[in-house]
Amino acid sequence: MDAVIDFLNTIFWGYVLIYGLLAVGVFFTLRLGFLQIVHFPEMIRAIRGSRSADREGISPFQALCTSLASRVGTGNLAGVAVALYLGGAGAIFWMWMVAFVGMATAYAESTLAQLYKVRNEDGQFRGGPAFYIARGLGAPWAASIFSVCLILSFGLIFNAVQANSISSAVEAAFGIPKIAVGLGIAVLAGIVIFGGIRGIARFAELVVPFMAGAYVLVALAVMALNIGEVPDVLMHIVRSAFGLEEAVGGVAGSVAAAMLNGVKRGLFSNEAGMGSAPNAAATASPDPHHPSSQGFVQAFGVFIDTIVICTATAVMILLSGALEPGSGLTGTELTQAALTVHLGAFGTYFVAIAIFFFAFTSIVANYAYAENALTYLGVGHRAGLTVLRIAALAMVVWGALQSVATVFNAADASMGLMASINLVAILLLSGTVAKLTKDYLEQRRAGLTPHFHAAKYPELKGEFDPTIWTER
Repeated sequence: MDAVIDFLNTIFWGYVLIYGLLAVGVFFTLRLGFLQIVHFPEMIRAIRGSRSADREGISPFQALCTSLASRVGTGNLAGVAVALYLGGAGAIFWMWMVAFVGMATAYAESTLAQLYKVRNEDGQFRGGPAFYIARGLGAPWAASIFSVCLILSFGLIFNAVQANSISSAVEAAFGIPKIAVGLGIAVLAGIVIFGGIRGIARFAELVVPFMAGAYVLVALAVMALNIGEVPDVLMHIVRSAFGLEEAVGGVAGSVAAAMLNGVKRGLFSNEAGMGSAPNAAATASPDPHHPSSQGFVQAFGVFIDTIVICTATAVMILLSGALEPGSGLTGTELTQAALTVHLGAFGTYFVAIAIFFFAFTSIVANYAYAENALTYLGVGHRAGLTVLRIAALAMVVWGALQSVATVFNAADASMGLMASINLVAILLLSGTVAKLTKDYLEQRRAGLTPHFHAAKYPELKGEFDPTIWTER
């Protein structure tokens, strides 16, 4: 099994997705007219829409926080440190580039998720890639494969990995046994996920702004104390990306290493094109009432994840001087060492606390994605949800205790297949994305509040539920 899994991961992550995700991002950037730059203010406007949920869906802000809960994880701390160590400072520049094109991909997949969403048996919105693959492409078999892969990777295995990160960090910082940490995480996660997607959205709405805000404030304080060095650090990142100076890290001066590691870590971090965040986007009641509105919201999520939070980690590490060639200090340990330089002994505790919040929110948001997939498979009733919730919590306890390397590799292969299916789907549906975007922006330019009118899309008749989009 190890040999098969390693082969699949080599194919998916060495070739298909590294180039595929970038190519799709560039394609949508060009087709949508550099939407992420030209219409950046629209992202802010869409987020500032209705802050209250209705009986059918969660609010746009809650949908953003839920997707950020999954996107902003241990990769924003440990993953950035690994990229710096293996690729040097230039890797951060390529993470920025991946986020830039990824914003267009995130817009496309979340817009489609909104268009093809359905109501579940309780009258609440559910949707995601499985629904637009089945309804928009007429490929329910591919949608079923996607759903199973999502449940295995996000709903179960990745939660074990996040729990392992928490238990290791807490044990190192506070000396609390891993079994106690695992059980504690399971209890807290159970309180949240047994509240369903609405409960998860309310939790994310409260915790994610605090979590991300506190981390960015610490980074800003560090930069303020070293303000004279910050411009040099930023220029160092840019110059290193093009080999204009020797990179500091495990691989010195290699443009290829900077690009490869920056692209890989950027893709892992922001999840654009993976088909995960659209599951949160589909559950929202957008304001304005148009599929593109939620696309703009989720594009901004990629910006926050990489341009804001990953950059904050990178600058703190580069300012600290803790990044040393050949030291072997990488991942969480490098981030802790950097924060210790800036904050003293509190730095180790701060990183442990940050990992707890980043990883715990990922656990509950990943579960929410799996619940959507279960709805597509037709087993999203109470008994099916209870089984999924218990299995997710059991994986949390198991992950806190075990080394999960082999299982994590299996999850990577599962996510690779899932992402590959999603990329093909959004490319085939790109015409619909372009038409929705044109419609939305034309209404804006006419001074109107955009609304989706099903009659404008006769070619899609029978593919989506027009009653969802009845004007309110």
